[in-house]
Amino acid sequence: MLLSAFGVAFLWVVQIALFEPGYIRTTADILRGHIEPMASELGRMEDTSSLAELSKAVKGKVFLLDRYGATFSVYSMGAPANLEAETGNDQFLYKNRHYESVIAGNTSEGIINRGEPDMKIALGFPVRYRGEPAALFLYSSLAELHTMQALIYRQLFWLSAVLTVASSLCALFLTRHFTKPILNIKDTVDELADGNLKAKPCVNRSDELGQLSLSVEKLGLALRRVDALRRDVISNVSHELRSPLSLIVGYGEMVRDITWSDESRRNENLNLIIDEASRLNKMVGDILDYSQIQSGGVKLNLAEWNLYELVASEVEFGRSTGKQWNLSFSIESFSAEIPVKMDALKMSQVMRNLIGNAVNHTEDGECVGVSIARSGSSVRVSVANKGAEISEDDRKIIWERYQRAQHQGGRHIGAGIGLSLVSAILSAHGFDYGVDSKEGKNIFWFTVPIYMA
Repeated sequence: MLLSAFGVAFLWVVQIALFEPGYIRTTADILRGHIEPMASELGRMEDTSSLAELSKAVKGKVFLLDRYGATFSVYSMGAPANLEAETGNDQFLYKNRHYESVIAGNTSEGIINRGEPDMKIALGFPVRYRGEPAALFLYSSLAELHTMQALIYRQLFWLSAVLTVASSLCALFLTRHFTKPILNIKDTVDELADGNLKAKPCVNRSDELGQLSLSVEKLGLALRRVDALRRDVISNVSHELRSPLSLIVGYGEMVRDITWSDESRRNENLNLIIDEASRLNKMVGDILDYSQIQSGGVKLNLAEWNLYELVASEVEFGRSTGKQWNLSFSIESFSAEIPVKMDALKMSQVMRNLIGNAVNHTEDGECVGVSIARSGSSVRVSVANKGAEISEDDRKIIWERYQRAQHQGGRHIGAGIGLSLVSAILSAHGFDYGVDSKEGKNIFWFTVPIYMA
């Protein structure tokens, strides 16, 4: 609408400000083209009959005055005019005001009755007639200018009306075409904010608004997934924390009420309480570590370490953990000296969580295999255990927090953030990682660049 208004205003200004002066300049140039050759011939003529043709050509009046202001002759539209009838009119007054300047050798130009229907252009030229200085005045009607202006104003009025209606209809169409889906998307976002995570904008378009609608729909799916994760967090963490707390309370009461006097049973119960408290402490520590790494609140303490020693140490921890389920561990490495630059404490958490994940998913009596293999300037560490293949969908979300697959070993050590903590630590180091599932084995791996001092 603003563009249309600007266009209409521009047309009006151009026509009003430029059309009239341009028309007058063009008319004056045409008249000079008629006068100049006539003025040069007038000095060689004995009479003024040629002025009749000039007045006819310019469709106006021609006055020829001598050096004293007396009028030799007057012609109008090709015929002699009555001088007495011309006395006192605007043309007569104009020549009287300017003839001295024209006799002196100057030209004059002016508009008579500007803005009126009988508007005229007046031109004065110095000439010689019969050897004496003379002044030639020419008057031409500009009535056509007034007619053309009236026609243009009428056309501009109707053009303005048409543009206004067209722009209004266009604005209405665009408003319905663009505003309606925008409001639809806005309402959907409001519903999502109010907790209706099933809301969808359903704007079926192939333009940017359609892409925005798809993005909002994806946002809704992500929010539903986050909501499901939130419920899983509450369920999993509540369950995982309740189990050790129940054992701690139960065995604490048993020691207090029953076994306090039996040293052997008391120590056994106290050791169980200590183990469960340690397990609880580790779970809480993992949750805090993950939160700090995700928030960027932890800086890595990078230094040179022997990767083999770190992996071997965590394998020994796995052996001690897996004894109760008769699990065995094997380790293979291309070298016992593998210098890498890493945060040893965080990478120990990585190995411990990967081994704990393998323990959870390995059936009794099976073996967990750990290998270190060189690949160019990097080292690949793998933890493999036998088990059913992990589906492609599960592989996409397995690194997210609180995601669990079915534990084939019937065990569930940890709070469900082991692999997400692994992902966060390895990402913070800039190490590649992943999971392969093939030939009855699930292999979790990561790569570490060899450190060259």
